[in-house]
Amino acid sequence: MAEQPSSDSADVRITALEGELAAVRTEMQNFTYAVSHDLRAPLRHIASYARLVQEDAGPQLSAEVQEFLTTITDSARHMGVMLDGLLALSRVGAAPVDMAAVSLQELVPAVCRELVAQHPQRSIDWRITSDLPVVLADATLLRQALTQVLANAVKFSAAQERAVIEVSHISEPDTGLVTLQVEDNGVGFNPSMQTQLFRVFGRLHSANQFTGIGVGLVMAQKILERLGGSVAIEGSLNAGCSVRLRLKADR
Repeated sequence: MAEQPSSDSADVRITALEGELAAVRTEMQNFTYAVSHDLRAPLRHIASYARLVQEDAGPQLSAEVQEFLTTITDSARHMGVMLDGLLALSRVGAAPVDMAAVSLQELVPAVCRELVAQHPQRSIDWRITSDLPVVLADATLLRQALTQVLANAVKFSAAQERAVIEVSHISEPDTGLVTLQVEDNGVGFNPSMQTQLFRVFGRLHSANQFTGIGVGLVMAQKILERLGGSVAIEGSLNAGCSVRLRLKADR
């Protein structure tokens, strides 16, 4: 009869795997941080010298060449924003996680108020159920994830005369999880392109239509994974979308 592995050896193996995972995570975070910082110096030089050429030789240049220089400076600025996004992602992975009871009934309206203040010209019909539960999460990280998801709902419903954003929940007593659902009546997306949603810098709409660099959902996904949850999204073209955040219930 084969000898069964002892619980001690299993614990040692688990500890070793956790150590390896932590080392890989730290290495990736350090890599992202270094890249986002080390690339800034040459990027600043590109933008600065392009502006100097525009200022010193502008009157002598043709309209076409001036347009080329404008494209260079705009591209450098955009790359800077992309590097900021990478840095934000690396910080999410490195941030300590302090799990505690978090009231969604308090957190969700607080985030919505911040978004309303940022978009005072918008007419948004917020429909938040009055019985949102308490979950087990890191309050700071969860707030970041909610901000990304709700900000997307605000952004992609901008073309509507009256945006409607609904926030509700579904309890799962058998699994000990809670699903927070955010639905909007915005532009939605083509379901065939759904695989791009959780790719860094993945975009389903052109920059001319909507601002952003495509890291919001990636950040939300990374945060939810650190909290022991998950993110899923469904949508249809010109028919809005629904984002579901699964979180641990605070029992």
